[in-house]
Amino acid sequence: MVKFSVRCGAEIRKRVNAVSKSKRSKYFCPACGKKKVKRKGFAVWTCRSCGTTFSGGAYAATTPIGEAGSKIIEDLKKS
Repeated sequence: MVKFSVRCGAEIRKRVNAVSKSKRSKYFCPACGKKKVKRKGFAVWTCRSCGTTFSGGAYAATTPIGEAGSKIIEDLKKS
């Protein structure tokens, strides 16, 4: 469902709809691996299974920059 305050065109309505879907969807927990992570507040995410609270993106649990940083850290741990 698109918010009624967005009136500037079809492209902006589509973007708002995509952001709303990603904000309300469930994500995988980095601690327990279950798909139980929900948005608690602005960039605050909580797993409803294990209770882990972590920070992420404003509308998604992870960001592309955060994923790249995690890969670099994993590679450094391996070597």
